[in-house]
Amino acid sequence: MHFVDEVSRTQERFSLKDAVFVNPEPLLHMAVCFPGFGLLAGCSCADFGKPAKIPRKLQTQQCGRSCLIKVGFELKPSNRFETKQAAPSNGFGHRKHIRPPENNRPSPSPEYKTTCEPFRIKNFCVTKRRGQTRTAMMIYTVTAHTGKRLLAGTTSLIYIQLRGTEAETEEQNLNHLQGFRQGSERAFKIHCKASLGELVSVEIYSKPFMGLLHNQWFCDKILVNTPEGDEILFPCYSWLDSNERLVLRPAKASLVFQDINPIAQRQRTRQLEEQQKLFRWRLYAEGTPQVIDYDTALALPAEVRFSFTKETEFNFNAGKQLAALKLTGLADSRRSWESMSQLEVILCENRGKTIEYIQEHWDEDEFFGYQFLNGLNPMMIQRCSKLPENFPVTDDMVKDSLRGSSLKQEMKKGNIFLSDYKMLDGLLGNVVNDRQQYLTAPLVLLHCNPHGMMLPIAIQLKQKPSKENPIFLPTDSKADWKLAKIFVRNAEFAVHEIDFHLLRTHLLAEVFTVATLRNLPPTHPLYKLLFPHIRYTLQINIMARNRLISKDGAITMYAGVGGESLAKLLKHATASLTYSALCLPDNICERGLENVPNYYYRDDGMKLWNIIKKFVAAFLSHYYQCDAHVQKDTELQQWISEIFTNGFLGRDSSGIPSSLQTVTELVKFVTMVIFTASAQHAALNNGQFEFGGWMPNFPSALRKPPPKEKGQTTEDMILETLPDVSTTVNGMAVLRQLSQDSADHYPLGHFPENLYDEDIPCRLIEEFQKDLRELSDLIEERNKNLELPYTYLNPKNVDNSVAI
Repeated sequence: MHFVDEVSRTQERFSLKDAVFVNPEPLLHMAVCFPGFGLLAGCSCADFGKPAKIPRKLQTQQCGRSCLIKVGFELKPSNRFETKQAAPSNGFGHRKHIRPPENNRPSPSPEYKTTCEPFRIKNFCVTKRRGQTRTAMMIYTVTAHTGKRLLAGTTSLIYIQLRGTEAETEEQNLNHLQGFRQGSERAFKIHCKASLGELVSVEIYSKPFMGLLHNQWFCDKILVNTPEGDEILFPCYSWLDSNERLVLRPAKASLVFQDINPIAQRQRTRQLEEQQKLFRWRLYAEGTPQVIDYDTALALPAEVRFSFTKETEFNFNAGKQLAALKLTGLADSRRSWESMSQLEVILCENRGKTIEYIQEHWDEDEFFGYQFLNGLNPMMIQRCSKLPENFPVTDDMVKDSLRGSSLKQEMKKGNIFLSDYKMLDGLLGNVVNDRQQYLTAPLVLLHCNPHGMMLPIAIQLKQKPSKENPIFLPTDSKADWKLAKIFVRNAEFAVHEIDFHLLRTHLLAEVFTVATLRNLPPTHPLYKLLFPHIRYTLQINIMARNRLISKDGAITMYAGVGGESLAKLLKHATASLTYSALCLPDNICERGLENVPNYYYRDDGMKLWNIIKKFVAAFLSHYYQCDAHVQKDTELQQWISEIFTNGFLGRDSSGIPSSLQTVTELVKFVTMVIFTASAQHAALNNGQFEFGGWMPNFPSALRKPPPKEKGQTTEDMILETLPDVSTTVNGMAVLRQLSQDSADHYPLGHFPENLYDEDIPCRLIEEFQKDLRELSDLIEERNKNLELPYTYLNPKNVDNSVAI
């Protein structure tokens, strides 16, 4: 093949090893190419005028103009042998006409010439040279992306192995003594004797450098460029420890019945088996949702733990809060507050507009009623069409509040509302600082007046009516009415923190997280969709169990609902939990609050629910194209089954589905999951310090029992009933910490991980983000006209997951 040598000598910028013989058969038509330079010459046999035989894998290639063309010869009348050459991509702008040596060149018929359209062939090595056969080499370019988080880099030796449907590579060391720096992108070439076929997986393995230096590597993703010109994304976003292996699958999502390659199926099954060993269910308390089987956050697998930054920041903030209290001598003080003005001292450094507003208006009826709609817990109030038998309010009692109207008339108009704390009935208060605390189970009757204000008109502090359980009214003495409202706010603390906050967001989010990690492999589209919404949930919940509701936790130590009462309340709340209560549209309808004015939680929440549902429906419909796909997805069915069994304890009365049969059912359930972990948690969590920083508005414990008769309450009695100094400041420290954003706060719709390389999911994410931005603008515009802006469901203030 002197012809090839002539080409190499003529083009001095290239070596022989760069040449590619398109036709592997000797003495037949061939074309000679150089990577990045295009087709240079063709034909070395007497029948050069016939179309060249092109190997199947090379019949279409990507040219410099980003189009696909066929490789071959085109015959045209000519008396000379000629090859056209286009301007190459590597800087050569001239054309080359290469003539083979006379003694090797066939004698073509004078009426023909061979014209070869230029194109580029990437990642090939020599196939033939001067009578010597050599195996074709294929080059795969691998780019490793190291995470930008603190300590993401490593000096460990990183090995990689590519697996395809046809073959697999040997393990190759990517470091070569250089290591991987934080935030770096490093590219490597892997030579293969033949194509691997369709890439199925990438396996990465870590060994300590020289067997001594052990450090983790946080790999964001691996990109593989194939010889065929494809770029394949392998998401990772996990820590790789020394002597640990990770198997990564391509970013393209697939359902279990679509993953038909035997290698892929085995890896999918093996991965779930390993995940189920790592993430195990455990009974937390009888009659409550099961939790992850880890005692400490440090024992969790690295990929579900806090980032280094978040963990350090969380611990630092907790220590800072408590240290400040210790230094001022308040944390251990068991004395009572001498006046309300004394409370201002501990708010000096923590004042905000909302706290100042609440401090000024906390004991006003209008603000008391407002909190049932837009406060920390906008989930208790419901329309009342008939008074409960155990709440004997009469028209005579409320005639001044109703301004001449009657309860029956106002109920008919839909203006009477009820908040019933009956789940607290029978619970004994905790012992705090060696002193008995008291819980009540109030009933609160409210009236929405013609001005759209929600006002309390009657309060009964216990469930059973009696002479020693009077119904307090706005017309009673100021002190009586204020103390009655304080007992309601204390009941609100108990129900909000244990039922609506702990159970309905934290514990349910943990159920969804564990079920997802156990039953959905990373290639499953639902795993990809839910992954941003399960970040940090396991760690924050383990920390909450250890620091808040353990024997020496903050709730146990400083809340009236701590101890045995907490477990009983959690069990009662679990038994009464329903699917419809978790789906905002159903919940609003069940409580009869569709038309209540100034209900910003409902207004913003419904818009947010619909935006999430629109995104979820479009996303899932892309993968589940019919109801049969839902029914055939065994991984999905196992996922929902574990949620039903381990989260809702197999209770059919909960309304939670134990299986999913249609795309519509799936979309609704997944919308609820995402809304619960993001929007609902934000609404119930983010305002804790703003609404609870002024302690009388949200007391964690009360030291005296409720009054048995009217007319006996004084301001000193109110101060003696409120929490002591120690209980107040320790409770405030917890609320402040739980309300703060972390440095790696991820707002709803912000997806830092690149999990998709398909056009449709990427486009849907962009539309989702656009819808969220528009909602943020609407909320901010409305809030300009509000005396107390409602900000908790502004998408900018909503975390993707339960992460605090």
